[in-house]
Amino acid sequence: MKTTYNRSIRNMMRMCCLCAMAVLTANTQAQSKQDRITTMDGDVEIFPVSHASFVMRWKEMTIVVDPVGDSGAYKAFPKANLVLLTDIHQDHLNLKTLSTVIREDVKIVAPSAVAAMLTPELRDRTVILTNGQNATIAAISVEAMPMYNTTQGRLNYHVKGRGNGYVLAIGKKRFYISGDTEDIPEMRALKNIDAAFLCMNLPFTMTVDQAASAVNQFKPKMVYPYHYRGSDLESFKKLIANGNGVEVRLLTWYGK
Repeated sequence: MKTTYNRSIRNMMRMCCLCAMAVLTANTQAQSKQDRITTMDGDVEIFPVSHASFVMRWKEMTIVVDPVGDSGAYKAFPKANLVLLTDIHQDHLNLKTLSTVIREDVKIVAPSAVAAMLTPELRDRTVILTNGQNATIAAISVEAMPMYNTTQGRLNYHVKGRGNGYVLAIGKKRFYISGDTEDIPEMRALKNIDAAFLCMNLPFTMTVDQAASAVNQFKPKMVYPYHYRGSDLESFKKLIANGNGVEVRLLTWYGK
């Protein structure tokens, strides 16, 4: 009887420990502010900053997407080797912030409408890509993708050809950064995307339904909602078709 009693106590303690570990893990995941993707040539680390801004780290490279806001938010990262700019709007382009996050030898990739708004010093460091063009910068392939609105009443927000989304090839993994766009045919036609950063908020980009519909068609291996202020991410997750192999990863772009 005593042996049975001791075994029951041990089992109960083991279950309590497992439950505590599960809660701790769940809380850690819920509060996660970064992620990591393994490639054939080192890991890519992903750090949300805010809204449309985030940082990617790969080996000795620091890649910053649309750096805006308080420059102090970028102090934890090495200065950028590569900056990707998508659009002229102030939630994507801030010259003061941009100037504080870059190295002397930085390469900036931008569409011509954005390059025209840069200082001469910054423009000298800029590779201008129009939709469909590509460049290779420090072993990273960068392809400029269209990003634009298609719905009546939103057409003037993002005109086709003005801004860029991007597809990056890093360590034989392909990363899609949507920029401000609706679920355009060019997005739906994407192939072999390992990780997609997808915007979803009204009135400027697309609805949760549009974003999920596009994901269900081009089927990235994983998708990160970003630029999602005011959107229902749980609804987005539910709309991703079961069995299509897409993993939804939620990181913290807003709040603490």
